[in-house]
Amino acid sequence: MSALTRARTVEAAASAQPAPSARPSRRQEARRDRRRRFRRDWTLLLLLLPGLLYFLIFHYGALAGYLIAFQDYVPFLGVDGSEWVGLANFAKIFADPAIWQAFANTLQISALQLTFFFPAPIALAIFLHSIQFEFIRKFVQNVVYLPHFISWVIVVALFQQVLGATGILNNWLADGGLGIIDVIGNPAAFKPLVVAQIIWKDCGWGTIIFLAALARVDEQLLEASAIDGAGWWRRLWHVTLPSLRPIILLLFILKLGDILTVGFEQLFLQRDSVGPETAEVLDTFVYFSGVIGGNWGYATAVGLIKGLLAAILVYAANKTAHRLGEQGLFR
Repeated sequence: MSALTRARTVEAAASAQPAPSARPSRRQEARRDRRRRFRRDWTLLLLLLPGLLYFLIFHYGALAGYLIAFQDYVPFLGVDGSEWVGLANFAKIFADPAIWQAFANTLQISALQLTFFFPAPIALAIFLHSIQFEFIRKFVQNVVYLPHFISWVIVVALFQQVLGATGILNNWLADGGLGIIDVIGNPAAFKPLVVAQIIWKDCGWGTIIFLAALARVDEQLLEASAIDGAGWWRRLWHVTLPSLRPIILLLFILKLGDILTVGFEQLFLQRDSVGPETAEVLDTFVYFSGVIGGNWGYATAVGLIKGLLAAILVYAANKTAHRLGEQGLFR
């Protein structure tokens, strides 16, 4: 067989063999991986569906209601029949002294909450974690968790029974011939009282996340620092708190998103005792202006600006966290 014939035979055999299958692209691999994970986790996704529908309908779907911020909205006429006023409701905000008073009260209460309430669960969690006897620790945890499940109606009533003009404290002072101290009706003491109430009610519940984070603190680092002569305070400052820093920063960013939401029910129940000049916040202002006063478009405009400011604060805090080398809430 000549060389030319052998070359043609090899070429024909090579062409007869099936071509190797092309490797799947990166997009195809990702699609297959998603299908595989869906088949594996479909039961978990089904359990997630009710909560997802709740947020889609009552949180994201409700965003369409912000359309009435640009209308002179009348409930009986609906969105289609109400008059469009453009930015008139937003212009009205800057000329209304009542909204600025409510805004100032909101910021003051939020500043007090960030200063005193936000670190309170951290300190309480560290204290609970330091208790050596498990029985005592669980007992204290159950006691401090309990107020979280009490409604604000009962909490406010309890504080009124203790600190009100005819409460236990003033009855005790009257029996001793001393003067009466009306803490509940005192405008100067109202904002610190509001912070004290939320600390008493939710401080214990807020320790749950920090207790879980404390359980992940490296015990070897604590033991090594103790061997090196570090006292309790130095171990706390250089080992424990740096381990809690990511979760503290995450919760702080989330708290900034709620900085203009200081608790509607709590403030609403005590508003009349000190007057709107002291107790009116943005949430109660929206309720009394919109639901009670009928200024639906104006109240919605206030709520829209409040939401935009909260989103800006969260975004700015998240960017700051990234610059400090932390993960933050989102990329």
